[in-house]
Amino acid sequence: MKKKANEKAGEVSRRDFIKASAAVSLAAMGVGTNRIYAAGSGKIRVGLIGCGGRGNGALSNCLSAGEHIGREMEVVATADWFKDRAVGAGKKHEVPEERCFYGADAYKKLLKTNVDVVCIATSPNFRPVHFEAAVKAGKHVFMEKPVAVDPPGGRRIIEAGELAKQKGLGVVAGTQRRHQRGYRQNAYAIQRGAIGKILGGCVWWCGGALWFRRKSENESDADYLVRNWVSFAGMSGDHIVEQHVHNLDVANWFIGHPPKTALGFGGRARRQTGDQFDFFSIDYDYGDGCRIHSMCRQINGTDGGVREFFAGTEGETWGGGGLKSNKNISIPDFPEHGGPYVQEHVDLLNSIIEGKPLNEARNVAESTLTAIMGRTAAYTGKTIRWSDMMEKEDSPWYNLTLKPTAEDFEKGPVTAPPDDVAPIPGRS
Repeated sequence: MKKKANEKAGEVSRRDFIKASAAVSLAAMGVGTNRIYAAGSGKIRVGLIGCGGRGNGALSNCLSAGEHIGREMEVVATADWFKDRAVGAGKKHEVPEERCFYGADAYKKLLKTNVDVVCIATSPNFRPVHFEAAVKAGKHVFMEKPVAVDPPGGRRIIEAGELAKQKGLGVVAGTQRRHQRGYRQNAYAIQRGAIGKILGGCVWWCGGALWFRRKSENESDADYLVRNWVSFAGMSGDHIVEQHVHNLDVANWFIGHPPKTALGFGGRARRQTGDQFDFFSIDYDYGDGCRIHSMCRQINGTDGGVREFFAGTEGETWGGGGLKSNKNISIPDFPEHGGPYVQEHVDLLNSIIEGKPLNEARNVAESTLTAIMGRTAAYTGKTIRWSDMMEKEDSPWYNLTLKPTAEDFEKGPVTAPPDDVAPIPGRS
């Protein structure tokens, strides 16, 4: 299959920059203009909400993206549940301590500063609230995946994403495969019929257990949940949502829409804290004869694998390569600066500067909801339909809300679910 030579991205001229900043119609509507354009100096001001390992990583990726597009970047504020994390992240980037916010309302304080772009990397249960607040505050957003832990949260992300479109705000999610050269090339080819109609496939994320922390004697339930968020479904969505969402996102992307139903199973055998499963096996029916088998596992000492495979009427492919097709399709050599984790920020910043902001809110919300659908099917033993979560307000799954919610953390003390008590299919 032929590939075109990579085209070097052109730099935006000062004249184009000023021209794009004059969003008069949006200003007249009262929905705001592009904050990066309004900066005047061209400096891009960044804030970080969620200063853990992935948050600091995302911030580093964002700053690296600025170097690739030739723009000066400045970290102006940090926010986290814990003071030491907020201050620690701030010190790395010379942020004054008075702009290192902590506590349940830290994100609100950060959003009152002059940040242009916000990186949101709190645990998934907080993301619908934090994303919605960032959009209402007129900020461009990079947010980590997944973006919710339950159906109401997923729908909230979609609604806030629509508001972001009205405001002309950029939104990119941490589903970095959508910015990775090999995956983009395969998606391009598939969309042009390279393997025909997709009939089925498999997606995997099988690996070892993640870290966990036991509750200390004087630790509050809120602190314990935030520090040990990967152990509780109400904080992370369970690992099918928090981790396997990457592979499910590829399935939705390549097929072109989310599945219609999910049925499957899972179980808990090895975990020592929290209430999550160790493994899931889900059958997703995408309709029109297309089925995808989803498998994910977090158990030490077992074989791993993180990949996707799809078979079509006229060929087959792995997620990021290995395309087999008899068709002669010319595929562009998509740019990838600094790897996919940096490229996703490059794409966000370039889209904003060019006045054509990307908006990935619906994509990542639907992939998150796909994972939630599979988790719910495994927890309950029931067939879960997409319409149950998105359309049928009388469905028990439409308003399924995991506790404690993000709002509960802001209202006062919360109670952690008991450790080592997991859902039982047929009873939950």
